[in-house]
Amino acid sequence: MSRKDISINLPETASATEKITVRAQDFENNAPIPDKYSAYYDGTSPALEWSGVPSEAKSVVLMLEDPDAPTSEPFVHWLIINFLPTETSLPENVPNGEKISQFATAQQGANDAGGQGYYGMRPPPGDPPHHYHFQIFALDMTIDLLADFSRTELLDAMNKHVLAKGETVGTYERKAE
Repeated sequence: MSRKDISINLPETASATEKITVRAQDFENNAPIPDKYSAYYDGTSPALEWSGVPSEAKSVVLMLEDPDAPTSEPFVHWLIINFLPTETSLPENVPNGEKISQFATAQQGANDAGGQGYYGMRPPPGDPPHHYHFQIFALDMTIDLLADFSRTELLDAMNKHVLAKGETVGTYERKAE
């Protein structure tokens, strides 16, 4: 397995024994993502819902990755740790920054564009559609990481602590101009 694989397929998340159902409000699984969620337009984060978090979970993690990006690892668009296990949705247009006001314990990490929080889709013009994996993980622990934590730090912290996982995938392309 290469590091280009999305997080849901890596050994660090292989301990999951249950499946989480993940759904985006404004696009179906494996369907195009509306322009407003792209960095070419508004860069608004989409609303998400999930179900199937095991009762023994202590926290929930969100990871958004693009494995089609021309980078050695998937391009990280969004990382959030420490949702409470009873929280089952994320509203549209979450502000960037470490904390999310409507969630007491959730913390956003670094994206690969150099910010903290959501970074919208921005595939190179003319590329075939990129696949954006919105992944949810239920953990048997809470995670203690510094404010600008990375994908690698998060995967290391999650290793052997994933109880359940799931994803929904959206596609996005920018037509050549």
